[in-house]
Amino acid sequence: VLQLLRGVQRGSEDRKRSLSRLRWALQNKETQQKFVRLDGSIRTLIGLFTSSLADMQMEAARCLHELSHSSDPAVAEACLPVTSYLLTYLSGHSVEFTELCLYTLGNLVVESEAVRKQLLPQGIIPVLASCIQSPHEAVLEGLGYVLSQLLQAKEAPAEIVPLVLDSVLPQHMLRLVCSGLKAGTGAAVEFAWCLHYIVCSHTANAALLSLGALPALTSLLLDLASEIPQDAPEGLELLVCPVLRCLSNLLAEETGCEVQIQDERLLIALFLILQCFLQQHPFIVQECLWLLNNLTADKPFFCSALLSLDLLPALLQLLPCSQMASVLVLTVLCNIAEKGPAYCQQLHQQPVLPLLLPTLALPDPEVVGQCLELLHLLFRHCPEAAADFVRQGGHRALEQHQSTPELQERVRALLDMVGQPLGAATFSPCHATLSAFS
Repeated sequence: VLQLLRGVQRGSEDRKRSLSRLRWALQNKETQQKFVRLDGSIRTLIGLFTSSLADMQMEAARCLHELSHSSDPAVAEACLPVTSYLLTYLSGHSVEFTELCLYTLGNLVVESEAVRKQLLPQGIIPVLASCIQSPHEAVLEGLGYVLSQLLQAKEAPAEIVPLVLDSVLPQHMLRLVCSGLKAGTGAAVEFAWCLHYIVCSHTANAALLSLGALPALTSLLLDLASEIPQDAPEGLELLVCPVLRCLSNLLAEETGCEVQIQDERLLIALFLILQCFLQQHPFIVQECLWLLNNLTADKPFFCSALLSLDLLPALLQLLPCSQMASVLVLTVLCNIAEKGPAYCQQLHQQPVLPLLLPTLALPDPEVVGQCLELLHLLFRHCPEAAADFVRQGGHRALEQHQSTPELQERVRALLDMVGQPLGAATFSPCHATLSAFS
């Protein structure tokens, strides 16, 4: 390493060759750590990085990029002196050089709080905002990468999100996500995740709502569902996931924003997306169900639409997908049942009860607990459901949980209701909106 550094410092004709060899050497973790401890190593790289020789400058940038991959915070902090130059070079130069600077910045901010604290006063957010007008996909993708790393930092909600909201970034990110999702671009992926991290900070939702985030993202899902091929292109799930999460979390806020998207086509879009990704990417099922829960939690509009569009059978088919899918399907059914007798009668007319019996036999207390919530609502609003439940052997299914501590009180209440269909026992249904994953 020392020999390569000396070769770079000597200024001989072999300097570029030494620099190129150094770049390959810096792919090794131990070499990175040794290099930054050598006297004058970073200073030498900065000198070449800021030189007027384009080929030397690019090779030095590649060396710095290799260093930025280090998971050792000491290596990232050794690169502190180069951050101001990285920001300066984001304007101008070649697309490849700008892209390299962006990814180097993104890598450095991941590992070091010291780097992040230095970059914020240096004006990284305004500089990044100036890059978002770039016509180059590679630059936009690199920009999205830097932003997504910054927005995941522990200090992001208090220190970084407010700066982002004060810039032009949110509206441009929303525009690029909505225009780029169908094309499956990398920049759209990065910006979709950026919007998700901003929403998760819970300090920015009013600002995003004022930009029209809900109707824009809803329209995006509608367009996607109407054009999505049966075998979705690989990578599309990485775009769909953060969009679903953004909508779920925005709806979880107590803003009355659900009124803005009373469009039953959104339910059809959700089930089309579910069908498309169910086999290859089952995690999307969970994301769709989070959103479906938050749509049906309060206002009856989407509960009525789900029943009138005959989507209940498709929902019930998702019960055995996974533990979390079971809980969420049951929670959506609770949301519907909570709306009153007319809704419970419609649920009773569908094959809900026969599917709940095997669900009660599961060993998972969370799934069984949510099933008990649903049964309570059905029995309270639709006494004939209680009678049918007993005829189908449900009484015995309940009794097997009498000794489960977290379930026994609710089981006893349901057994009382089965004995007296009009039932006096009550417990609060679980129908609140749920924040999607942070």
